[in-house]
Amino acid sequence: MKEQSAQERWERRTQNPLLALAVVFAVAYAVPIVDGSPSRSTTLACLVIEWVVWGAFAADYVVRMVLARDRRAFVRRHWLDLCAVILPLLQPLRLLRLVSTLLLVGRRARMATQIRLTTYVAGTVIGLLMFGSLAVLSVERDAPGGNIRTLGDAVWWSFTTMTTVGYGDHAPTTGAGRLLAVGLMLSGIALLGVVTANIAAWFISRFERDDVEERRQTEAIAALTEEVRALRAEVAMLSGSAVPQPVGEDQRR
Repeated sequence: MKEQSAQERWERRTQNPLLALAVVFAVAYAVPIVDGSPSRSTTLACLVIEWVVWGAFAADYVVRMVLARDRRAFVRRHWLDLCAVILPLLQPLRLLRLVSTLLLVGRRARMATQIRLTTYVAGTVIGLLMFGSLAVLSVERDAPGGNIRTLGDAVWWSFTTMTTVGYGDHAPTTGAGRLLAVGLMLSGIALLGVVTANIAAWFISRFERDDVEERRQTEAIAALTEEVRALRAEVAMLSGSAVPQPVGEDQRR
C-alpha cells in the first residue's frame, strides 16, 4: 500500500472541519441578509465569523503548500485556490469573501473520493441557488430602481437564471448583480453539461460492459465447440482402433 504524504494526511484530516467551517460561514453570511436590518452587534459578529473562516481556508492553503514536496508545482496546480485566498484582500467586499469561500470549499470537496458525482452536483446546485439568492438580494435590495426586494424574489430569480429561462420579471440592475447573473448562467450551463455527459458516459459504459460480456460468452461458446470437436475426433479414433481384426487361417489352425 502506498504511504500517504504529509500533505495528503493533512488534507484528509482537515477536510471535514473545513466543510463544517463552510457551513458556519454560510449561516454568518445569510443572517444579516435575511434579517434585513440586523443590529450592530449581529453584523459585527457575522463579519468576524466570515473573516475567521476565510482565514482558516487561507491558513490551510499555506500549510498544504509548505507540506508539498514541490511548492512551485503545488502553486501551479492550485492556482485557483491561490486566487480565492487573495481575492478578498483586493477589496473589502462581502461578495468577494463569498466567492472565495465557495471556490475553496469546492476545491477541497473534490478531493474527497467518497463523494459521488450525483451528491456533488446536487450540493453544488443547492449551494449556488442559496448563495446566489442571498448575494443578489444583498446587492439589489437597496439599489435604486431594483426589483429584487425580498428573499422570495431572489430565489425565483436564481432558479430562472440558473436554468437560463430568464422570464425577465426580476432582473439585477447593479454591476455586481449582473456579474452574479453571468456566474449563475454559466454555472447552470456547466452543470447541465456535466449531468448530460455523465448520463451519456453511463449508457456508453453499460453498453460496453454488455458488449464485453457478449464477446466473452461468444468466445466461451467457440472454445467449447472446439473442445467438443476435438473430443469427437478422439472418440472416433479410439473407436476405430478398438474394431476387432478378422482371424487368419494360421490362427484358426
